[in-house]
Amino acid sequence: MDEVIETIDELTPEWLTAALHAAGLDCAVDAVASTAIGTGQIGSTYRLDIEYSSGADDAPRTLVAKMAAGDAAARQRVAGGYQKEVGFYATIAPTVDVRTPRCWYGAISDDNTNFVLLLDDLAGATPGVQADGCTLARAQSSLANLAALHAPRWNDPALLTIDYLSRGMAEMGELLQSVLVGATEEFCARYEQQLGAEDIETLRQSASAIGAWYTARPTPFTICHGDYRLDNLMFDADDGVTALDWQTADVGPPGRDLAYFIGTCLEPELRREHQHDLVAGYHAELVGRGVRDHDLADCLADYRFGQLQGPFITVLGCMYATSTPTERSDQMFLAMARRSCAAIRDLDSLGSIWAAAWPVMGDSEPHSVA
Repeated sequence: MDEVIETIDELTPEWLTAALHAAGLDCAVDAVASTAIGTGQIGSTYRLDIEYSSGADDAPRTLVAKMAAGDAAARQRVAGGYQKEVGFYATIAPTVDVRTPRCWYGAISDDNTNFVLLLDDLAGATPGVQADGCTLARAQSSLANLAALHAPRWNDPALLTIDYLSRGMAEMGELLQSVLVGATEEFCARYEQQLGAEDIETLRQSASAIGAWYTARPTPFTICHGDYRLDNLMFDADDGVTALDWQTADVGPPGRDLAYFIGTCLEPELRREHQHDLVAGYHAELVGRGVRDHDLADCLADYRFGQLQGPFITVLGCMYATSTPTERSDQMFLAMARRSCAAIRDLDSLGSIWAAAWPVMGDSEPHSVA
């Protein structure tokens, strides 16, 4: 079975029975009820409550269905993200150790504008909330899980042969910069009253530097999440974490994921106090999983340099979202922008782009990561 459905109304008991058969389950679905969940910006997500007429012993009673969202034009703009997410569950997830939901079924249309995924329901776990920020314990478990994504495919040349993943190329950097500069002006105009002049200037400077940043420091590389933050993570009672939403997965420098999580999820005061130890903990996880020839000083430099992932994803995620802006989404994007701009200034990440080398900030700096 490789059938794509376009709306939740098409997810019938008959269709679901066929999908579960394709996953190796001998069952028959008698009824399925769907409830919209989450606030995805470029996809729709539903919880499925399933009743079976036979074969229910080994079959899931609930699942999560993820599908495309928005009109045809909006879906076309984010079709590459749909392709990445389906591809990640199909070909990448089995090769890494990151905690992510089991995928029971995945299919995508030939033009990549419609897709469907059936994933384990993480009932009992609670989602992170970007606007609320992150505790130190959740940050530590999130970064351990991030290392479990990065380490198994560290500098793996096979990643470069996967057609739905891309790497930083000069022409791509130039294109992204032209797009981001325009999107940043729209973002700043939308939130002019909520953002201070200092943050607006940092956003503009970051957009103007993104072309050089995107193509610099090509090694190390690995599979990256690209949007590894609280709203894309689920936490259990012991703060164990499971990562969701792989539409921004790509091949790139692991420091971008590291910097993006710490820079956008922790309030500046907490980040300043604990960022060195958090990076050191992530690095220790890499070493424990077999990564060599990348010492802590390298990791700290990658963290500093990677901070531009914050405004890059925040601005584009906001301005290209297929969903209608809400008060909650505004709070999310503003929290991300403010925190990441503070980190960029604290760490002089913009200065690191133009330096011949990227040294770790010294002990004399007020917010040193050294």
